[in-house]
Amino acid sequence: MTAQLLADEAKYCSFGDTVHYVTPPKIFTGCDGSFMYDAEGTPYLDLQMWYSAVNFGYKNKRLEEVMKRQLETLPQIASQYLHPTKIELAKWIAQDAEKKWGRPGRVHFNVGGAQAIEDSLKVVRNASNGKSLMFAFEGGYHGRTLGASSITSSYRYRRRFGHFGDRAQFIPFPYPFRRPKGMTSEEYSESIVREFARKFENEYHAVWDPKTKQCEYAAFYVEPIQGTGGYVVPPANFYKGLKKVLDEHGILLVVDEIQMGFWRTGKLWAIENFGVQPDVLVFAKALTNGLNALSGLWAREELINPEIFPPGSTHSTFAANPLGTALGLEVLKMTAEIDYGKQVCDSGAYFLEGLKELQKRHKEIGDVDGMGLALRAEICTDDGFTPNRGLLDKMVDIGLAGDLEYKGQKTGLVLDVGGYYKNVITFAPSLEISRAEIDQAMVLLDQLITRAKRS
Repeated sequence: MTAQLLADEAKYCSFGDTVHYVTPPKIFTGCDGSFMYDAEGTPYLDLQMWYSAVNFGYKNKRLEEVMKRQLETLPQIASQYLHPTKIELAKWIAQDAEKKWGRPGRVHFNVGGAQAIEDSLKVVRNASNGKSLMFAFEGGYHGRTLGASSITSSYRYRRRFGHFGDRAQFIPFPYPFRRPKGMTSEEYSESIVREFARKFENEYHAVWDPKTKQCEYAAFYVEPIQGTGGYVVPPANFYKGLKKVLDEHGILLVVDEIQMGFWRTGKLWAIENFGVQPDVLVFAKALTNGLNALSGLWAREELINPEIFPPGSTHSTFAANPLGTALGLEVLKMTAEIDYGKQVCDSGAYFLEGLKELQKRHKEIGDVDGMGLALRAEICTDDGFTPNRGLLDKMVDIGLAGDLEYKGQKTGLVLDVGGYYKNVITFAPSLEISRAEIDQAMVLLDQLITRAKRS
């Protein structure tokens, strides 16, 4: 059966909507908790959880029950009509934002992360009288639609399609492990802020008109912790310095929480860890635990009220669909019932300690770092610094072969690859992962890297 499915996929499926990381591509037939299963029933411990879309575990019983109840009451409704959970979910997010940041705002829904980024570009352009230029970070990833790829630093996503409006100006991101020699991480981040501020010293640095006090750029798009860029955690002082420059020059801060939102870092929003307030915040993925395509954005009232951003400014048939909003509301209720941030941070500290122990045994692990359960391990040559993409590629292949051993059972391991040099394991395990599963992960990772080095 597997062979026939692979043959049919090769003949009938577009390869443009996916990436085959191994040959042949892996087919899974089941999932539960922190595990996926192949046709033979082999368990694969998943340490990336659908790129952080399934933060609360596969087949989460509580969330599945909510979806079933919604299927039995109001599963479908045209988006021009209202239903209770759309309003309740928007209210929850907006009130939470106002409590944290002291600013009223509104919530706007769509169906996917890149689509919500597109909507945010409309909000920003509209509020800035049509300015199409944006700042973004080297290593940043915001999606692959035309607009989102224009603010994503990878040229390969734009190469064949031209540009939507104008390409962003990309600013270096403070990458602690690969900072210049002789600098602390904090000094490096401060130097980046100083260099960015220098762009506004005079008109000949090409972004600022000192006579009118106007910037040619409308907004700065940031991921609080870089996702595809390798789960790079900036120094704690970085965003405060950056936001000061933005506020002085009337530039909006748009925060992309698509991968890091919904408690991945121990806070509902990752930007909360850095003490600054966004003007626009984009979310998706784990809002519905991967059970429904729903995304959205929060924006300050003066950017999105109906007078400035009127009905029909954007539209999507499935935006704010009742299955998605019911799930999103339940995710927020579920995580509000306990100190969810403490649970995530405690599990993350345990996971990070395990990675540090692995690092002691394998000099090829050049760096480990993380915040909450957004963790990284940078795979290097035996000098502990030079990127070693080849070794990590072997590790991914071995993990998906499904023939690692744990307590006498054949087991697989699902990893995600990121980083500027594609040499970083970006760990995004279930936020419900148990200590026993973390212990299992360390045993399997030890086997994995040992076998990869031998091969």
